[in-house]
Amino acid sequence: MTDNKENPTPESEAPVPAADVSPGLEAETAHEDDLQHMEPSLEDFKPMMPGNINPEVLQNIVVTLSIEVGKAEIKIKDLMRLTQGSVVELDRIAGEPLDLLVNNSVVAQGEVVLVNDRYGVRLTRVVPSSERLKLI
Repeated sequence: MTDNKENPTPESEAPVPAADVSPGLEAETAHEDDLQHMEPSLEDFKPMMPGNINPEVLQNIVVTLSIEVGKAEIKIKDLMRLTQGSVVELDRIAGEPLDLLVNNSVVAQGEVVLVNDRYGVRLTRVVPSSERLKLI
């Protein structure tokens, strides 16, 4: 008769000794858990239903907001001649609305206002989304 006391459980079911797990692995796993909560994963971008995008993902995307007073094209030699006090003429007339751009796309227009010693823009027109989509 064979004695089963030497190996009571098959090797595939044997528990892994704690000494075999490296201490850095636990810290790395914890760090990965933190990153999953901070950065969106590929799963976050999958639509919940066809045509739907997870709004939480969209709300956390960083965009660049800028205000454009006007533009000017000048030659490099004229640019190099600019000094303190020089005036650069822009392509807009006084009183014309400023453009509010998000990632270089115009989304609104407005006028400069002063709020507690800081500049701001009061929106006078918001570009409809159908018009914005044509510009993309």
